[in-house]
Amino acid sequence: MFGTLEVLGPEHEFSVVDHELHPLPIVDKIIKQIHGRIVNNVKMNKFSFGKELQAHVLEIKANRPFYSPQMFEETIQEAVETILSILEKQHARLLGLGMHPLLDLSKAKIWTHRDRQIYEALGRIFNLKQHGWLNIQSYQLNLSYRNGKDAIKLHNMLNSILPYLPAVAASSPIYETRMGDYTDNRLHFYSINQQEVPSITGDIIPEQVNSLEEYEKTTVNRYSDDLYRLDAPKCLLNKKWLNSRGAVIRPDRKAIEVRILDEQECIKSDVALSCFIRAVMRGMITDETYPAVSHTILVQNLNHIIKDGLNAQVQHPAGQTAKRVCQHLLKIAYNNANEEEKKYLPLIRQRVDGGNLSQMILRDISKKTQKTDIREAIFETYSALADCLANNRVYV
Repeated sequence: MFGTLEVLGPEHEFSVVDHELHPLPIVDKIIKQIHGRIVNNVKMNKFSFGKELQAHVLEIKANRPFYSPQMFEETIQEAVETILSILEKQHARLLGLGMHPLLDLSKAKIWTHRDRQIYEALGRIFNLKQHGWLNIQSYQLNLSYRNGKDAIKLHNMLNSILPYLPAVAASSPIYETRMGDYTDNRLHFYSINQQEVPSITGDIIPEQVNSLEEYEKTTVNRYSDDLYRLDAPKCLLNKKWLNSRGAVIRPDRKAIEVRILDEQECIKSDVALSCFIRAVMRGMITDETYPAVSHTILVQNLNHIIKDGLNAQVQHPAGQTAKRVCQHLLKIAYNNANEEEKKYLPLIRQRVDGGNLSQMILRDISKKTQKTDIREAIFETYSALADCLANNRVYV
C-alpha cells in the first residue's frame, strides 16, 4: 500500500501590526518577552513560534503534525490566541493573508539577530528590498511520505494539481495601498525575487523526477553550482532549504512542503485548503492516474492563474478555465475525503464558486471606494480580516 498523506504539518506566517495596520518590526521583542532572550524559535506546549526574514513577520507551527483536521484547527487557533494575548501589551495584533497591503519597502526591516549572516549573504546576491522578500506570507503545508519511492510518486502527482491551487488560495490583491496587477501578487513577486539565480525557484512548478538522487541533482546541486559561480558565501551552498519551488521534498522530515499557497484570513480556511489538497491527492493515489499534462503546459497554466485566478484560461482535460478545473478537483476531493475532511470542503466550494479571497477583497474595497478613499477602504476591509484571524471566522 502506498503509505503517505497520513498527517498534516502546517506552517503559518502572519504580520505583526498596530491598530492602524502598520507593520511592527517587533518580533524580537516578543520573543525576548516570552523567552527571556532573543532566539530564532520558541517552543511551547503544543506549538512553536519564531522569526522570519522580515522583522515584522512571525511564524507559527505545530510541534507535531496532525492526523485530525479538527485538532489542527483547535491547536493552531490556540496558538494564535496565545500570541494575540501577548501582543495586547504591545498594542499590536496579527494580520494574515499573502501580502501586507500597506507595507513601505523603504521602511521594512530585516531580522538582525541569530542567522543574520545568512540574510547578509543573501543580500550579497539578491536585492532583498523587494516585495518577493519583504512582503510575502505563505501558508506552507507538509504532506508526509514513508520512503523515497513514496516521495517521488507523491511529488510527481502533486505537480499536476499545483498550478490550480492558487486559483482557490490567492489572498494578495493589494500592496503599497493599491490594487495589484495580479490576482496572486505574492506568487508573482515570489517568482521573480531570485532572478539572479533562476535555478533556485525554477518554474515554481517542480520538474518531474524518477528518484531522490535525480531530484538532488536537478535542484540543490544545480543551484549550488550556479551560486558558486557567483562567489556566493559557503553558508548558501548545498542547502536544501534554499529550494524555492512551489513544492519541495524535505527528506529531513519525510515530507513534501507545499509552498504555493497564500496565507488565508483564518485558521479554519487554512485547514480547509489542507483537507482539499489531501483528499484530492488521496483520490489520485487510489486511481493511480493523473492528467498527462506536460511541464510546459503546467507552467503556462500557473502563470495565467497568477494573473487571472479562477477566470484564467488553461489547458486541462477537465475544462478551459481554472474554475472548471477546480470544480473537477473538488469533486475528486468529496469522493475521497473522510468524514472529518468533508466538514471543511464546503468552504472550498464557496471559494471556487464565489471567488477566492483576492476577488472577495477587491469586490469589497471597490464598493467602499464609492463612498470613501482607497486607503480608508483598505483599512476597513483589512481590519475586518484581522478580526477574522483573531476569532477564527471565515470572511464572507
